[in-house]
Amino acid sequence: MSPRRNTAGSKAFTDLPAPPPRTRALTVALTVATVLIVAAAAVSAVVLFTHQRQHREAMRTAESLGFVRSFMTDFTSPDPFNANAYADGLLAQGTGAFAEDFKSRINEIAVSVARFEPTAGEVLEAGVERWNDDGSATVVVVTRTVTTMPDGGRVEDGSRWVVTAIQEGGQWKISDLAQVI
Repeated sequence: MSPRRNTAGSKAFTDLPAPPPRTRALTVALTVATVLIVAAAAVSAVVLFTHQRQHREAMRTAESLGFVRSFMTDFTSPDPFNANAYADGLLAQGTGAFAEDFKSRINEIAVSVARFEPTAGEVLEAGVERWNDDGSATVVVVTRTVTTMPDGGRVEDGSRWVVTAIQEGGQWKISDLAQVI
């Protein structure tokens, strides 16, 4: 039966009693609940934004430290049997003043590496000192080298370095390298 049809004994829609009036307490409670929901959504958005920013910074720091650790391990492990490959590999990972200086002395470096004894370097610790305005990271690195002498003896040496790494074209490169005395 159609709701429009009024049958005998049924009440018309206009004859139904009106709903009870809203009380002031209910209106205030609904307003407070709405404000709390909006505030919770705003706080959640701020927390999410902050978390994402910290995550990006942590990933950037981890990437830069990983690259610097790898570079310094290679740098402190000269291979006298492959001196040219050693020099070319380090030059490929450089940029800026470091690359220019290294390139101007690449033959001298290759000859001196060929005269070295086999050496194994390792990074003991590395940490970002600061992030620079140009997006580069200044990293402090502590290394240890172990040189195997022709008589079978081993010589250990430790050193500290300040390395500046910058991201170019999606990959990290060394723009400055200085030993701390």
